[in-house]
This record gives sequence, structure tokens and C-alpha cells, in this order.
Amino acid sequence: MDFTMQESESSISDFSYDSDDANELGEGFNNKSINMDAVDSVSKRQATRVFKKSSPNGKITVYLGKRDFVDHITHVDPIDGVVLIDPDYVKDRKVFGHVLAAFRYGREDLDVLGLTFRKDLYLAAEQIYPVLPGSQPPRELTRLQERLVKKLGSNAFPFYFELPPHCPASVTLQPAPGDTGKPCGVDYELKAFVGETQDDKPHKRNSVRLAIRKIMYAPSRQGEQPSVEVSKEFMMSPNKLHLEASLDKELYHHGENIAVNVHIANNSNRTVKKIKVSVRQFADICLFSTAQYKCTVAEVESEERCSVGPGFTLSKVFSLTPLLANNKDKWALALDGQLKHEDTNLASSTLVADPSQRENLGIIVQYKVKVKLCLGALGGDLAAELPFILMHPKPEEETPVPTARPSPTHKTADGDNSLDTNLIQLDGEDDNGDDDIIFEDFARLRLKGETDA
Repeated sequence: MDFTMQESESSISDFSYDSDDANELGEGFNNKSINMDAVDSVSKRQATRVFKKSSPNGKITVYLGKRDFVDHITHVDPIDGVVLIDPDYVKDRKVFGHVLAAFRYGREDLDVLGLTFRKDLYLAAEQIYPVLPGSQPPRELTRLQERLVKKLGSNAFPFYFELPPHCPASVTLQPAPGDTGKPCGVDYELKAFVGETQDDKPHKRNSVRLAIRKIMYAPSRQGEQPSVEVSKEFMMSPNKLHLEASLDKELYHHGENIAVNVHIANNSNRTVKKIKVSVRQFADICLFSTAQYKCTVAEVESEERCSVGPGFTLSKVFSLTPLLANNKDKWALALDGQLKHEDTNLASSTLVADPSQRENLGIIVQYKVKVKLCLGALGGDLAAELPFILMHPKPEEETPVPTARPSPTHKTADGDNSLDTNLIQLDGEDDNGDDDIIFEDFARLRLKGETDA
């Protein structure tokens, strides 16, 4: 079979980390694609995408099929790939792999006297080369690993990491204007390096560091419809002011409109002068701190003449849409994964399956709708809160087609391109090695999809 070598500009955008760390975390590469096979003119199958990154000295290279790994609550997607080594360089040394979650709870420019506001949590570790005999039962290679080993040769060694359940989500806190360095939050990193033991400090020249994310999608079933009823008594008033509030559902997707149903029965002798409805984000910091950050991410008020006098009732629907685009200037706002506004969104809600594991979840994000009735300086306020879930929908499962593979991006309901979590699209049938494999230098794709080259 004929092989062709072709270089073209990739449509991958830069990874959204600080430029000072670009060499370590995959930003600043000249993004190139290498087509390793001639395209089958009959089937015209699309190529399999594999992400790669080499150490500065080029002696070890990591190949990874995807960079976003889904937390299914009961388990997390395994991290599998291949490391290509130069045995003449490694010689009698070993190659190790680590997966760690880093929790940064202070600015980098405040790190003094060897004290840092960063805590590394090692989640998985493995000796990749040489393979330890009898260390564990032989694991069957994934299809991606089989194909990569076949393509790369005998110096390619597979790795396989399983993240423990209840590990933190990839969340960052939006910094204040003027702050420099990496933001506070939780980020994940896959690291491969050459050394004598796992405890050796990796040298930058012979190590590879790749930033990855742990993400979670919305559950397939809706929960109970949120609703609440509250009342307030007043002195010298025979009856109460009654408020009922409800949402049309519990689970919303990012960018979706939230309808808040409000019913007021004013049997008191006071007048409701204004109605305020807001969406509030609560971010509980569970690692090494007990802080909680509250941010209003959407808000709407009733018209000036929309008052409810004694003996009157009012039923009204308020609509709100919480978006990061309207909250770029708010400090400590929790965001999903990255911090560039074109790259990310408001942080998704954290699903807590086991309350006893809250401390291990890093940053727990929750959302609530607050309905507030304002009665003036003497009457005070009457407020009610409705918790709800805000998450990304789970991408639809693509049925593999032998003659054509779907694009790694797909259209969402609102028309935007979004990144498919499974970046490796494989045929349903066994291949004969005729598939294209495109190796792309490791850089972060925009979550909204690839931009035009």
C-alpha cells in the first residue's frame, strides 16, 4: 500500500493556559496534521484523530485519543494511549506515567519562601517502560492502542489509567481584573517522564505534560419539578402574604431559558412594591478551605407599576438565561475547565452521589433561583429559593458506519458546533490497517468546535 506524507494547517486553537507555561501544557505549537495513509478512494473514510505531544528533546512522545474524560458518577472514563520512546536514550532507565489533579487556591505571584498555594493530588501512577512482569494481569489493548502500536512499531508502549471515583471536577474561578498567572481551581494533567524511580523529579527536557479535563454530562432523566411556598405575617395584619414559586423542570442545559412561575396572594395589609427574580451560583470550596462564593449570574425585576396591593393576587412568569457572556467581570465566578471566555462557560452543577465524599470533590457548584418580594423599608422582604441543575447535555451516540465516519464536531440544537467527547471515530468492522490516522500536535480545541483555518 502507498503511503503519503502531507502537512496542512490544523484548525485547532491554542490551549487556554498562560503563555509562560505554553511549553509545558501544549500551547504555542505549530499545529500540523500528518496523514499516514492514502485516502481510500472507494470508501472515502475520514481519518482517525490522535493527539500527540513530544518532550523538548524529542525522545519520548505521548499519543492520546481524547482530552475530555467523562465522569459517570460510578466510574470515570479510563485514560488510555501510547508512549513512543527512544530506547538508545532511555537505556537502563524507566518511563513512568502519572495522572494528577492540581488544586490551586492562591495566586502564583504570592508564592514565596518555597510555599505555594497549590496542592497536587496523585490519582494514578504506572511504570510504562519496561513493563513489570507479573505486576498486574495482562490487560487487553484497546483498539486505538492496537492500531497505534502497529503504526509506531516495537518502541511504542501502551498505558492505561483509571481515575478513582469522587475525584474533583475540572473547575476554575474567574480572577479579578488585573490578576496574572493561572487562576484558582482544579485542573488535571497527564505526565510521562524518564527517570530511575517514580519519585524522581522530572526534567523538563525528557518529560511530557498534557492538560486534560474531567467532565460530567447531564443525567438522562429529569428530577422532580422544583416548587416552594412561603408566607409572612405582619403585625396588626389579620392574614399573611403568601408566595408560591416553581420552575417548569429541574434540569436545564447551558444557554437554555429558565421560566420561573410566581404566584402572589397578598392577604396582608402591606403592599408588594417590587418583585426580583435572580439566578445565583454557589461555589463551595471543599479542599483545604471552607469558603463559599456566591454570584448572581442572571437577574430580572418587575415593572415599576407591577405592585400587589392588599387583597390582590398576581400570577406572572419571569424568564432568565444565565450566560458567561453577561458575567465576565465577576470575580470568583466558577467556570467549566478553562478560563478564556470563548473557550468555556459557567461551571456545570456538581452531582453529589455520596455526601460523605464532598471533601474529595474540590469545588462543588450549585445553582438556585431566588424570588424576592420587596415591601419597602418597614415591611421588609419575603424570599424563596428553588435549586436546579445546570449542565451540558450528553452527546448523542453516533452509530458507526463502515463507509463514512462522522465529524468530530456536531451541531447542537441551537445550531452551534460542539466538540464530540469521543474524538476517535472508528468503523464498526475490523479494519485492515487501511484507515487514515491523523496525528495532531496537542493543543486545546475550543469547546464550541473547531474554527475555520
